[in-house]
Amino acid sequence: MKLAVVEGDGIGKEVIPAAIEVMDALALPVEKVPVELGYGKWERTGSAITDDDLETLKECDCILFGAITTPPDPAYKSVLLTIRKELDMYANIRPIKPIDGIVGVTGRNDFNLVIVRENTEGMYSGIEEIHEDVAYTKRVITRKGSKRIAEYACKLAKSRQNRVEIVHKSNVLKSDRLFLDVCRQTASSHDVEYHDTLVDSMAYNLITHPNRYDVIVTTNLFGDILSDMAAALVGGLGLVPSANIGEKHAFFEPVHGSAPDIAGKGIANPIAAILSMKMMLEWFKLTDQAKLIQDAMEYAINQNWVTPDLGGKATTKEVGQVIAGRVKQLIG
Repeated sequence: MKLAVVEGDGIGKEVIPAAIEVMDALALPVEKVPVELGYGKWERTGSAITDDDLETLKECDCILFGAITTPPDPAYKSVLLTIRKELDMYANIRPIKPIDGIVGVTGRNDFNLVIVRENTEGMYSGIEEIHEDVAYTKRVITRKGSKRIAEYACKLAKSRQNRVEIVHKSNVLKSDRLFLDVCRQTASSHDVEYHDTLVDSMAYNLITHPNRYDVIVTTNLFGDILSDMAAALVGGLGLVPSANIGEKHAFFEPVHGSAPDIAGKGIANPIAAILSMKMMLEWFKLTDQAKLIQDAMEYAINQNWVTPDLGGKATTKEVGQVIAGRVKQLIG
């Protein structure tokens, strides 16, 4: 396994080393390739990501990524959008399920859902114009993009409860009519039960009735917003992992951002990064090793080895060390 390790900016430089320490406890044959991207590189060189960086990423089997701070530059091109498009990682996968020992803001633990977000077009098309008094961003929905994300959602649903919820805003956005129609047709062709919901209703239902849902498929911006909101069900952004999947490449990252306000204080929660690394192991079909990570993480939480956001006193590094140590114990 050849793994590109991108710490990025802010707390990415703290949570990714913690995740790597946990992975190293498994003693897997992994070649780690450090890649510098983001604000720090932009400050130093004027570029947050280069063509050489992209080639390095493409040469690796997958990417473990921290977080990026956006520079104050109107001409700045998003590192994440660039990577997703260049490596054609069209499916953003964000599992939302309870973690043993943690209670989310609603107090519920009867949910287990996955948000499948189209990752390469929509409002994040990158087609923009900025003028003095007006700015434009072009929303792009294609049949190809809608079809392949619907296919991914249906394939995932087949391995779960065979139910897909299509989230859209077709009553206002004409482009969403194409997305909705393609998703419906795809679900029907795969014999997957489906329903559809307007995104504003979904925002309400996701918090009040999360147990109703299994696989949720939606467009880029809606998926971004809904998945961050759904993190409240779990207990916070520091607990939710994600994957970006394509035909040839995969990229794993915590849902949270670079959090510059707490960067360097040693209090960032590394669990989302560790769970992202767990998703990476599952992508490699190393399911036994992934389960070890889950068991070790739950042990640390229930022993109160958690960061201040969860009411604990442990540092980012200490949480990683305890989980890594538990992994070694479980291996024996």
